[in-house]
Amino acid sequence: MLASWPIPALLFAFTLAALVVLVSGLRMTSLVDRLADRMGIGEAIAGAVLLGAATSLSGTIVSITVALDGQASMAYANSIGGIAAQTAFLAIADVAYRRANLEHAAADLANIFQAITLIVLLTLPLLAGALTEFTIVAIHPVSLVIPVIYVGALVATRALREAPMWRPVNTRDTRNDTPERESAAARQITTLRLFLHFLLLMLLMGIAGWTIAKTAGSITARLALSETLVGALATAVVTSMPELVTTIAAVRRGALQLAVGGIIGGNTFDTLFLTAADIAYRDGSLYHAATVSDQFWTLTAILMTGILLSGLILRQRNGPGGIGVETIAILVVYAGAITFQVMGATGG
Repeated sequence: MLASWPIPALLFAFTLAALVVLVSGLRMTSLVDRLADRMGIGEAIAGAVLLGAATSLSGTIVSITVALDGQASMAYANSIGGIAAQTAFLAIADVAYRRANLEHAAADLANIFQAITLIVLLTLPLLAGALTEFTIVAIHPVSLVIPVIYVGALVATRALREAPMWRPVNTRDTRNDTPERESAAARQITTLRLFLHFLLLMLLMGIAGWTIAKTAGSITARLALSETLVGALATAVVTSMPELVTTIAAVRRGALQLAVGGIIGGNTFDTLFLTAADIAYRDGSLYHAATVSDQFWTLTAILMTGILLSGLILRQRNGPGGIGVETIAILVVYAGAITFQVMGATGG
């Protein structure tokens, strides 16, 4: 059906779906913060699981849909490009938080452990692509390993929160994760009702993600654009916008661990896009169908995550302009990656 739509109509549908993703993501922040307090799971874990998975749903749908359509490069680049974009969004949130460096104030071992897990998960697609292609029912074994590591890391993160072997040093700028007291009116809303509201927003984001995938795929084919460029810089950024909105909203609420955990947890969850896309891609291994440009974004994401991890460990209180040096480095790396990618796609 979309094949007969004119380009302006496709762009309008793409933009409308992007707005749905943006608004739904904004509404989710307060819901997840309240659910974290009620369930006693902590902001970092809630950010990694609930907020990370929910805001990543539209991106998951995009990767699966374009993989089913045989667009392997876009499916791969959408996943990895989203990780790079969301890490850059956390740097933007640091700029928005003026009291201190965000990585200093949001000290939490769960976020450090999740960042390490993310680096491990990002190396697996590169290892898969470097080895001789081998699949089981057109699914690469690495796609089965990624979810196992992800779930294992979540279990370990919960154990880390309950019985930490290391603790960050508290300073006057550290914002500890303490449950907020709800008003009498807010307590009247049951936890089940909050979850149902949360699931409704996830459904809307899933529908919007499918729309983004279909319209982006049609536009890419019609204009003969690079799948990697569209995946890493169009669909990935658009479907990652909820992370930017929810992160800044969480910072404004003072839920700093939720802000950082939402980005890192969302990034870790995004590696599951690769598993889903590889299963949906029926022409062999997704990792071997990926291009050098796709692998470039994987390395960029690893580099940006490593810089972020160093900031979470070093915990510089104030840097140039009141932000951390790691924030500047992350933004420079991301801007440089976009420049090189665009120049490569245009032959510049």
